[in-house]
Amino acid sequence: MAQQAELIIPLGDKSRIVYDLNKGQYNITWNGKMMIKEAYAAYQAEKPGDSRKAGKASCKVSDVQTSLGKARLYTISFAGDASLQQLFYTFRNNNSFITQLRLQRAGAAVSMTPLVTDSLLWNKPGDNRALFVPFDNDMWVRYNAMPFAGAAFKGSEVGAVYNVEDNSGLVMGSLEQDDWKTGFLLKGNGSGRTAGISLLAGFTDSTVTHDVVSHGKVLPVDGWVSSPKIMIGFFADWREGMETFAKQNNQLHPRSIADWKGPTPMGWNSWGVLREKIRFDQAMKVVDFFADSLKDFRTADHTLFIDLDAFWDNMTPGGIDGDVSKLSEFVAHCKQKGLKPGIYWTPFADWGKSDRNVEGSNGYSYKETWTTQNGRMLDIDGGRAMDPTHPATLQRIVHTINRMKSLGFEMIKIDFLGHGALESDRFFDPAVTTGMQAFKKGMHFLDSVLDNRMLVYAAISPNLATARYVHVRRIACDAFSALDNTEYTMNSSGYGWWQSYLYDYVDADHIVFASENDGVNRARLAAALVTGSVFTGDDFSATGKWTQVARKLLQNRDLLMLAANGKSFRPLLGNTGNKGVEQLFRQDDGRLYIALFNYGNAAQTMNIPAELLGGGKNTRWKIKELFSGDTHWLDGQKQLPVPPADACIFEIIREK
Repeated sequence: MAQQAELIIPLGDKSRIVYDLNKGQYNITWNGKMMIKEAYAAYQAEKPGDSRKAGKASCKVSDVQTSLGKARLYTISFAGDASLQQLFYTFRNNNSFITQLRLQRAGAAVSMTPLVTDSLLWNKPGDNRALFVPFDNDMWVRYNAMPFAGAAFKGSEVGAVYNVEDNSGLVMGSLEQDDWKTGFLLKGNGSGRTAGISLLAGFTDSTVTHDVVSHGKVLPVDGWVSSPKIMIGFFADWREGMETFAKQNNQLHPRSIADWKGPTPMGWNSWGVLREKIRFDQAMKVVDFFADSLKDFRTADHTLFIDLDAFWDNMTPGGIDGDVSKLSEFVAHCKQKGLKPGIYWTPFADWGKSDRNVEGSNGYSYKETWTTQNGRMLDIDGGRAMDPTHPATLQRIVHTINRMKSLGFEMIKIDFLGHGALESDRFFDPAVTTGMQAFKKGMHFLDSVLDNRMLVYAAISPNLATARYVHVRRIACDAFSALDNTEYTMNSSGYGWWQSYLYDYVDADHIVFASENDGVNRARLAAALVTGSVFTGDDFSATGKWTQVARKLLQNRDLLMLAANGKSFRPLLGNTGNKGVEQLFRQDDGRLYIALFNYGNAAQTMNIPAELLGGGKNTRWKIKELFSGDTHWLDGQKQLPVPPADACIFEIIREK
């Protein structure tokens, strides 16, 4: 095409990118309003560079087929920096686009930033927010929907800026995690009108990614080093934008593990109460309780997973290579009762932390596998990080997983996966130079050994990068029975619900009733129901209030029907900062479900937005509260009540 000073890239209705080919920077207009001004691209390789200093630019336009569909590709090249290219992929009638940097013959890259701007112009009236998304779910980290005016944070992989009143918003994030950790770095200027944003591939931070060294260098492939593809989208509803981002991640990443073909998983996990004190006789009694006293708490295929968490080796003198007769008895007992046995393991964390032989390896010691940063070994959460590319780590995976498969386990909970995503002074495999490359190699190998023989549940793990390797992922860190545990979980579920479009299912951790008040127990179960799968965790080898509550709540037909769907609820309002979301909804099969959480000590009411209900002036709605079963018609004032320290889930059906 003929070259001019200004390149216009259409983005759908009244939206466009305007690229100044002389200055190497661009503006983005959305619905006729300038939203991003004077953005540019930058990198750090053998030497630093950015598009503003790269000389006059030219553009080649082509139509391409991508895994996201047909796209128009704009390739920007520069006269003064022949190594640099910036790509823009646009899609017909779509306000979002993908951008990417490529470097040719420039050596290894330390960082690549496809978009940097000091001028995100977000001056909509009302309550505006910027969403911090953490790298993983470790150390009870929280999402944070910060007021835009004072927002300043370093988020991971994706973030959003949105208006609470009308839900319009901007979503920006990395669609690829094979090589890079990507930062969403935002800093408001205090006026509430503008902010600086940088999408930095090559991001590490001790409090976010747990790395105390810089990101590893990314080596060229076929002469090119490429940044991840970055989605930048403007949406009438930011929640749709987050879901679109998750769906595009899935479309770009072929799965390493087969899709889960069974129904929404449900079951029990021993870490809820029994934890490190679990004994064989207790595990057997738990199986009996579910078989004899909780017969209606079942998945659609009429079974449950009974999962032994950490310290299952209390039953096995000598560990997995010792006397496993009790494990065999447990497996047989589960299957005889029509239940599915599960087990737990950490493939990239060493808890012994002593220089001893690695199980199943060819004479390697654990010391040889330990990851180091600046020469220091990394102990995180009490476990020492292991190099996922080391032969001993891989041989240990083969040895342990094959033993678990041979024993007949049908589920595995894998934990502390983030240990395998850390940067390192060096990896055993010289072709691996970054933490995400090591993570990919280790997880792909783990899946190959599992061979689609088990339900794979991830606990502590990277939010996005884990998706292609497992079926279920825990949305947050450990949570137990107390109301503040539910509030913590609902911070992650409320702002991370979109991960249900990455994983087959996301999970709210073990649902522990213990001896809590009835409202607190309803809230704890509601957290699971609005998140995805349901795994309970009380000590059902003993009798107490929790057994009575379980018989009532876990066999409630309405709640079980809701659980069978397994998809997360959307937040109704994203305005709670770093606290738990209080109002969520889901629409399916002609029904509207609204979940309300009250973490306080006073009763609350919620006005139902008219756009959710639909219908005309004289329309009536039948409403049923699922915990109590109470049913009534909703007319006139459309408010829903929720008692203090409690939760309610309402099913609303419009009268035809």
